[in-house]
Amino acid sequence: MSNAPFTVSEFLSWAEARLEPPRAELIAGRVVPVAAQPAEHARTRFKAARVLQHALVAAGLAGETFTGGMLVPIAADTAYEPDVVLRLGAPLIGGGLIVTDPVIVVDVAAPMPGANGGAADARAARLAGWFAVASVAHCLLLDPVGRKVTHHARGASDDSDGADQGRLVVRTLDAGSLTLDPPGLVIEVADLFA
Repeated sequence: MSNAPFTVSEFLSWAEARLEPPRAELIAGRVVPVAAQPAEHARTRFKAARVLQHALVAAGLAGETFTGGMLVPIAADTAYEPDVVLRLGAPLIGGGLIVTDPVIVVDVAAPMPGANGGAADARAARLAGWFAVASVAHCLLLDPVGRKVTHHARGASDDSDGADQGRLVVRTLDAGSLTLDPPGLVIEVADLFA
């Protein structure tokens, strides 16, 4: 592997040429390995994917849900791997590694280091990245320890001139229903951790 920064396209070509594609993200042109996840993280990721897939079916919508391994291009030199990604439409064809049209992305929170703030800065950059993708309507940050979901959603404009269109609406829930519209899904917070 070269030390020169990759574009997303170059990274995908490199990853797909390997016998087993690496668990990695591309951040600012650099390959960053995705760390192994403890059982609780993997369990929460699986539950979230299952809940979202069931909600798709219940809403009568065509779409699919993926857990780790799929990448979402954020910029020409950056692609993130969400814990769960939901897209609408016909199933993706072939063995590709990318989802270019995510509607909902889910990240399961990992314990944050003490006072250094590095993880908080990375999480903020990641959140901004998700919403740089035009199709992303919702980002769910799941806390399996606190059994809470922090829901970030694109805000609808409350001005006639559309000035608030880029605003994010954020709320944290530990119970009750969560409506994800678009695409028109309703999930129970408790089911994400059941």
